[in-house]
Amino acid sequence: MNKSVQFLGLGLLIFVMVNCKSEPKENKVQEKAAAKVEETAQVVKHTILNEKPEGVTAPDGMVWVSGATFKQGAVDADKAAMDHEKPAVDVIVDGFFMDVTEVTNAQFAAFIKATGYVTVAEKGIDWEELKKQVPAGTEKPHDSILQPGSLTFKKAKSTVPNLYDFSQWWNWTIGADWKHPNGPKSSIKGKDNYPVVQVSYEDALAYCEWANRRLPTEAEWELASRAGSYGTIYNWGDDESVLKEKANTWEGEFPVKNTIADGFELRAPVKSYPPNAYGLYDMAGNVWEWTSDWYNTNYYKEVKDRNTVLVNPSGAEAPFTPNNPLAKERVIKGGSFLCSASYCASYRVSARMGSSMDSSLEHTGFRTVATVDMITE
Repeated sequence: MNKSVQFLGLGLLIFVMVNCKSEPKENKVQEKAAAKVEETAQVVKHTILNEKPEGVTAPDGMVWVSGATFKQGAVDADKAAMDHEKPAVDVIVDGFFMDVTEVTNAQFAAFIKATGYVTVAEKGIDWEELKKQVPAGTEKPHDSILQPGSLTFKKAKSTVPNLYDFSQWWNWTIGADWKHPNGPKSSIKGKDNYPVVQVSYEDALAYCEWANRRLPTEAEWELASRAGSYGTIYNWGDDESVLKEKANTWEGEFPVKNTIADGFELRAPVKSYPPNAYGLYDMAGNVWEWTSDWYNTNYYKEVKDRNTVLVNPSGAEAPFTPNNPLAKERVIKGGSFLCSASYCASYRVSARMGSSMDSSLEHTGFRTVATVDMITE
């Protein structure tokens, strides 16, 4: 691979992963205290929507997620929890409806047929946008490289000593898109019930608009995944030994050999594993899922400093990733078929990662939610 291709791939991987007048100090302290009082007052006044209202029927393919007060983020017992998952914060989230499964190829195909929408991966790369995310002065790659495509997974031939170097298992592949998730020679024929992948955040939003749905917030996603179990590491409990029975993940040495102990090497059809207590499938493993929250590595710490309970939080006000401050990333949740205990263990409920809004990968999809107001208006 020449240096231009290498650079482009790494640039896209970074997407995925990765004069006011002064006021008296006393006034600032007073304002901060008043803000806290106001926030707390809002919490006291809020009546949580727990149970599904009478007379409201769940839309086809969706289930009701009961509202609750819970701690969002890593639980104390989770030794694999990363810094950006903690400290856990108190939140109140109203009930809502959520898709039973990730959006499938068949569902996404119906959207494409109805609207004629063209996904980001099917369009040529806009260098003017790309160069905003890379160091100033970077030379523009040849036009032959800036062709429609996306990122696809490749196994390493030998042990990888540095698991922070994502370029060792990701390829920029021209011709990869939702219809050709593993590259131009791949196909989704006969895979209607597989989760759609190679969809960017923009693509997911377009689908939501068409379907009268929206993406879940990170808090909603965690509430749904926990399904009433608020103190466990995984949505089925704390026992990792049953992982292969519960989720599609990577078994073996990542990214060299997958033993396929769970039955699948790459993506699995939806509903291949048991649902959680709310009847939601693949809330751990299979493919990462987009949420609407900005990815900010400091979010949990900043929220904790407010010392209050958040009501229906929508995440950080702005994105921030230390190793790539130019990136504008959204939170993805749930992990994928590439997650392993030795790498990221992101099949844990609190696990999170940032992904650039205009990037798509073969292990990232989405599911949608709807509020009562959305389906009764």
